[in-house]
Amino acid sequence: MAAAAKLTRSFSRQLSSGAARVWRQLSLEPHTPRRGAAAATGAVAAAGPTRFGLARQSSLDPTPAPDDGAVLAMPENLDATMRLLYAACQGDAAGVEELLGEGVDVDSIDFDGRTALHIAACEGRGEVVRLLLGWKANINARDRWGSTPAADAKHYGHFEVYNLLRARGAKLPKTKKTPMTVSNPKEVPEYELNPLELEFRRGEEVTKGYYVAKWYGSKVFVKILDKDSFSDGDSIDAFKHELTLLEKARHPNLVQFVGAVTQNVPLMIVSEYHQKGDLASYLETKGRVQSYKAIRFALDIARGLNYLHECKPEPIIHGDLSPK
Repeated sequence: MAAAAKLTRSFSRQLSSGAARVWRQLSLEPHTPRRGAAAATGAVAAAGPTRFGLARQSSLDPTPAPDDGAVLAMPENLDATMRLLYAACQGDAAGVEELLGEGVDVDSIDFDGRTALHIAACEGRGEVVRLLLGWKANINARDRWGSTPAADAKHYGHFEVYNLLRARGAKLPKTKKTPMTVSNPKEVPEYELNPLELEFRRGEEVTKGYYVAKWYGSKVFVKILDKDSFSDGDSIDAFKHELTLLEKARHPNLVQFVGAVTQNVPLMIVSEYHQKGDLASYLETKGRVQSYKAIRFALDIARGLNYLHECKPEPIIHGDLSPK
């Protein structure tokens, strides 16, 4: 019962904060979350990994679960990844090896991007760590917050495991400060995304500073503020202002806001991707449209603008509309 209760708390935590990221996704596709032009914290649901909450959490997790030292029995109906993480957590080297022998990926991850090696390092399970390394586990795997197994082992004082990982070539994550870096991890915004979750391809730049990427299998639109702009106070202020608006605006007729990268370089704003582009491009391609379509487009625009203008406590004014 204790294990089930702890899992429930873990899942609730996933839904209430960090999980908004994943649950937002479900509105577009598997992990397609939020909205591009203006929606901000939508709930996404997606078929993706769940969070493993039965062990010490990432050393960089802004809201770590309390470590009460309880020994928990394996809950029922765990999938293969969760069983692997559980076995690693408990120091069950035989169980880990059995699962790997059955074909479970040694680098499979939970919702937070944490592998069995992360879990074993957090718990100081040296035998399991050696076993996982023997199975070619990614020694420098990074979780959602950018933490590595070595960083976790060091954070929790497991220096035997830490030294073992370092001797095998493990690296500690480098801190890259941005103009929006927070000193207290608990102040990391709920919309914060792990930049490693974004997959970019060459030639996917739409216009300067704007890219198409994939996030958990779904296409998203990414605005990137490069490091050269950090010295431009106006650019940083505009970026912060845009995020403030996107975070609170959410409506069916606004492009959905997915999340942002503010604690890593470069800064990014991620939003919903529309394959057919904007209305101007559509009209240029299609030419004259039938009256009923024109009316539908006009109504959608009016509904979106009305929502922005009715926002409380202060209305939002769209400053980049070009009537044509």
